[in-house]
Amino acid sequence: MSFVSSSKERTRFIRFISVGAIGAVVDFGIMNLFSKLFNMPLILAGTISFICAIISNFMLNRFWTYPDSRSRSITRQLIMFFIVNVAGLAIRLPILHFLEPPMLKLSAQLVLFIPVTSEFLGKNLTLAVAVSVVMLWNFFINRYWTYNDIDKVVT
Repeated sequence: MSFVSSSKERTRFIRFISVGAIGAVVDFGIMNLFSKLFNMPLILAGTISFICAIISNFMLNRFWTYPDSRSRSITRQLIMFFIVNVAGLAIRLPILHFLEPPMLKLSAQLVLFIPVTSEFLGKNLTLAVAVSVVMLWNFFINRYWTYNDIDKVVT
């Protein structure tokens, strides 16, 4: 059955997005904390926040999105999940690096309408683009590799 016509797969995707939203809160919160409080560059703060989000997302996905995926040990599944996310990080870092300067310029124009600093807005817009791209990568690769042991018959 295709992804679009399977209610079970749509439910998994909605749960995955929900977990991703929680992970995004972790990601954005930690990135902003480290970049603002400790004055870390976006790449470093974004890498630390990404790792924290991976741990949060793995636990929630393992026990809520894919509770029927148990043929592998939690350690092996975490390693697989981590590999997928490291590949996601390899996608994310160039986006952060190359998109931040134009987003900072764009945000300098937007802060006239929004009561935040252009640096805050620019960094968060950059991270939002990176998170969106990597979320799609993560869902499909995790679904068909990390969690491919769930029931083959979906309804």
